[in-house]
Amino acid sequence: MMCDEEFNGAVCLKICSDSTADDLEPIAIAIHSLLGIPITIRSLNCKGIRMERGEIVDREYTGPILEEVIRTNHMIRTVPTDGTYRGKSVVVAPIRTVQGEAIAAIGVVDIVAALDILSMFREYPGIIDEVEDSRRKMK
Repeated sequence: MMCDEEFNGAVCLKICSDSTADDLEPIAIAIHSLLGIPITIRSLNCKGIRMERGEIVDREYTGPILEEVIRTNHMIRTVPTDGTYRGKSVVVAPIRTVQGEAIAAIGVVDIVAALDILSMFREYPGIIDEVEDSRRKMK
């Protein structure tokens, strides 16, 4: 069965270097729904999607870090000096073929980088105990 054929009402997703914003939309929506933070995605040869606050705000999106990740085939955590997310911490990862070739990139605003973890632990020293108690109760 080919990936673009229907099988019992199901259709599979296929990503390639020519994937359009329409092709990438289901992935963008799923990850944005899970994380609830801004997400960007594009393929090697086509611009992609930018999602914020549950909405697709750009269907022709590209950014300097997305482009660099596709070019270098390496994940990047940085604060861009230009583009839509200038001055905000972002993390962008390549989407690779099974051969390891970067065919797309996906990025999110890096909210973990924005947190002052040490300060949080100082302000709320019982957080580790609370997390551990919660894990024990779930077992």
